[in-house]
Amino acid sequence: MLARLSRRRFLSTAAAMVALGSVAGCTEYEESPVLKAEHMVDSAVATVERFQTLKGLQRFSKYLPDSVAIAIFPSILKAGFFVGGEGGNGLLMARTPDGGWSAPAFYTLGAGSFGIQFGAQSTEVILVIRNKGALEAILKDQAKIGADAGVTAGFYGLGAEASTTTNLGADVLAFANSKVGAFAGASVEGAVMARRQDINEAVYGQGKTPREIVTDPANRMARADRLAAVLAKY
Repeated sequence: MLARLSRRRFLSTAAAMVALGSVAGCTEYEESPVLKAEHMVDSAVATVERFQTLKGLQRFSKYLPDSVAIAIFPSILKAGFFVGGEGGNGLLMARTPDGGWSAPAFYTLGAGSFGIQFGAQSTEVILVIRNKGALEAILKDQAKIGADAGVTAGFYGLGAEASTTTNLGADVLAFANSKVGAFAGASVEGAVMARRQDINEAVYGQGKTPREIVTDPANRMARADRLAAVLAKY
């Protein structure tokens, strides 16, 4: 059974994620939520296509046919002013009954002084969510990947050190590519996926939750059609 998140730890992590949002750059503040969403979708397409050109990271697509959802974070930024702090925006898409992909719900992936440890300024991450329990943990609340959410995670990254292991039986498989600098090892244990309600409501309407977005076929974002088509190849 999925364990409940520790409220105190979640609140402290969420506060850290708010601070991390300030490193995304001035341009993001100038964009409307809808424009942010469109740029995230376009960047997610680029990430998926780039991973298919990188030996080792290509294997993410091997696990897609049996997955229940995928989360794509095109840019996880390391905050220089916050020791051990990383964060970035991305999206979640779930499998539809016909085997396709739902509209994207928007999230932030972040960690405070624990969790993700990247030795680079910018890293793109794909999370392959492999069972309904893991997806439910994310949709039910702001989910922390690891013991608190009862979700196990495996990791694979380019240039990973020998100490970095991949648990292929994990609920969530994380694939990471450093775009700036050398990869120094990573762990998604303790990373929090928090919904971006401001962006979700701007795209789909007031009160729309990630669960409604990915389970109701009436929700659609035309800009994401290309991303769904790219994922459908696998």
